Amino acid sequence: MAIPKGHRFEVPFDVAFPKGLVLVGELSPDHEYQENKSKEPRQKVDAVTGKRQWVGTVTDPDETKAKRASFQITFVADVQPVPTTAELVPGMGMRQIELDGLTVEPRVSGSGEYKYQGWLFRATSFRASGAGANKTPAAKPAEAKAADASKAA
Repeated sequence: MAIPKGHRFEVPFDVAFPKGLVLVGELSPDHEYQENKSKEPRQKVDAVTGKRQWVGTVTDPDETKAKRASFQITFVADVQPVPTTAELVPGMGMRQIELDGLTVEPRVSGSGEYKYQGWLFRATSFRASGAGANKTPAAKPAEAKAADASKAA
């Protein structure tokens, strides 16, 4: 059994982006390409879900290669998703985000002989800040030993 081209794999946000993502700017409608610029632009509709597409540029702070650190995420929703977090620096348009309904689709990126494995990420909405995995740091080993010793006494 082969996996068909265009298959979308569901992936937990914390697995795909352990350090989170930073949204740069705002989301905008994903418009279809039109040769005749005098026509009103049409927003793309996702072929699988039938919902409208929105795009936003994000940066992955965990990516070591600068060329791959920033990329676009496509949101698939009836209405434009709105980030739930505040801007990192007011007026700069950058905010730490987490995503719900994250899927990934493999694709070939690059051109000519410089091709590499790329990914097309889609999400359905923004997750409330801190709603993911437990973000509280674990106790340091010395603190854990001290706590165990005080319980034993």
